[in-house]
Amino acid sequence: MKDAATANVDREDKFLIIAIEEAYKAVERGDGRPFGAVIARNDEIVASCHNMVVRNTDPSAHAEITAIREACLKLNQIELADCEIYASCEPCPMCLTAIHFSSIKKLVYGAKAEAAIAIGFDNIIADALSNTGFYEKLNLEIKKADGSIAEMAEQVFENTKGKFKK
Repeated sequence: MKDAATANVDREDKFLIIAIEEAYKAVERGDGRPFGAVIARNDEIVASCHNMVVRNTDPSAHAEITAIREACLKLNQIELADCEIYASCEPCPMCLTAIHFSSIKKLVYGAKAEAAIAIGFDNIIADALSNTGFYEKLNLEIKKADGSIAEMAEQVFENTKGKFKK
């Protein structure tokens, strides 16, 4: 029988794997860049989205923003305090702010921003977050995945390199 901590990790891994699959969908469908996000409430997925910047001709249509929009519409509310968000990669400052304003209680992400920077993404994300205390100012539990899930999330960038518009 699994203990509660193991069950929670399995649950987090399950949602992160779906977020990683969404990241691949963004590129495969030509919708945007390789980023995915899942919003869950309890053990149910409320929204599962990917980056839609290209498809929507909208620079704010990041996976996390798209997922927040979809979850708010589905639940008919603007506060998602009883939800968690799972992102394939460390969210940018815009997405972190949207997560904060939506009152999501927990963020779990797969890859560090440096994985995206390594294939040519703008380093403004890492620069904006480094040594600023930004994370500490958010009323949000933040957790970085580790092990094989983190490796899967980081591989998204190498596996899709050159297949999308930046």
